[in-house]
Amino acid sequence: MLLTPEIMRLLLAISLIGIALLAILYLRRRALSPMEYFAWGLLIVLLPFLGPFLVILLHPGSPRQAPQSRTRPQSRPIP
Repeated sequence: MLLTPEIMRLLLAISLIGIALLAILYLRRRALSPMEYFAWGLLIVLLPFLGPFLVILLHPGSPRQAPQSRTRPQSRPIP
């Protein structure tokens, strides 16, 4: 298979979009203010290959709390 410049550019664009998507999905799980989301998003976009890795490595914000599941109170056994 010959790798033409067009195919190499396409593979480069796909990988760029893929790592940016991974960084964006990672940011969705973090608790940040809107301005912090904007700033980290700019880092992802403006530093195409380094930005997504920095976002994941630097762990911005704190993890979001998982929604608590509602459970029924356990009934006591009748003696």
